[in-house]
Formats: sequence, C-alpha cells, structure tokens
Amino acid sequence: MSTEFIIGLAGQAVYIVLETSAPMLILGLAVGLIISIFQATTQIQEQTLAFVPKIVAVMLALLLFGPWIITKLVDFTSQILGNLHMYIGK
Repeated sequence: MSTEFIIGLAGQAVYIVLETSAPMLILGLAVGLIISIFQATTQIQEQTLAFVPKIVAVMLALLLFGPWIITKLVDFTSQILGNLHMYIGK
C-alpha cells in the first residue's frame, strides 16, 4: 500500500463521515436557530428549552436518513474491502 492510497482512503473516510452526518447536523442547526429566534422574540431565556427540540429533530433525521446512511457506509466498506482484497492478492 502506498502513501497516496492511504491518504486518499483517509480523505474518502472524512468525506463519508461529513456526508452522512450532514442531514442530522443541518436539521439540528435549523431547529436551534428557530428556537433561538423564538427565545429572542419572547425574551424567554431558558437554556434547557433548546435541547429537547434539537434532540427530537436529530432523532427524526436519523430515522428519515438512516437507510441512506447505512447504504453509504456499506458501499464504502465494500469498497475498502475490495481494495484490500486487491492488495492482498498481489
């Protein structure tokens, strides 16, 4: 295995992690922003008010995007194992 292969594999792994976590992070960010605007307009400064809606939003995103995330991770894993099989076969 060359260093270029390892660096490329690490780059792909980081990209997959960012790609699969993005739906949950974006939804959590959007819900947090909406709660912050609500708190600013009503002047309710309760710190714990934002946590429950964010957790619910992230769990819903995980339920909605779960099959897509699993598919991406399985494809990446099979690609890694295929590349490993090529190197072991040599």
